[in-house]
Amino acid sequence: MAPAPSSTYSAVTLNINGEKHTLTVDHRTTLLDALRERLDMTGTKKGCDQGQCGACTVLLDNRRAVACLQLAVAAEGREITTIEGVADGDQLHAVQQAFLDLDGYQCGYCTPGQICSAVAVIEEHAAGWPSAVTDDVRPEAGPPPLTAEEIRERMSGNLCRCGAYVSIVQAVARAAEADARARAVDGDRTADGSQAAKREGAAA
Repeated sequence: MAPAPSSTYSAVTLNINGEKHTLTVDHRTTLLDALRERLDMTGTKKGCDQGQCGACTVLLDNRRAVACLQLAVAAEGREITTIEGVADGDQLHAVQQAFLDLDGYQCGYCTPGQICSAVAVIEEHAAGWPSAVTDDVRPEAGPPPLTAEEIRERMSGNLCRCGAYVSIVQAVARAAEADARARAVDGDRTADGSQAAKREGAAA
């Protein structure tokens, strides 16, 4: 006699925007549907539902993922960031502010995915990751100049049916500049702290 089939449902705990949510889902439930239909986090949009348009882009452990192709059960134990978690309280993320300032949207449907993708693009670039259009891909070359061509290539997985690409590229460039300035300030503070610690150690 054949054994009874195992349950197709499991309880999962998803860490979303710093908060844990436990729910029982069918093993076939995508992360996108879990977010929208089960947790009422509708900021993440359903576009093509085939992983081609980027509207449902979220961050998994700070890396980009299309939620429509990610199973909810496979996201357990990972840090999930959706558009609802990009801002720091009432303080908009630099990417969000740049999209507002430079009109990086029209209808706004693709905007959450564009913003999540742009946040990751800036991190990837700062880490020195090359793209398909990067001339010098040697690790020692460091981050390539974040030109419009680089931004277009790195954001190419996110489609905008309204065609707001010019403003999107400008917004990503402005946010990247703000991020670079912030990193420089943090670096100076770290250096100053190290020098102060050395002076204190020498004085002791």
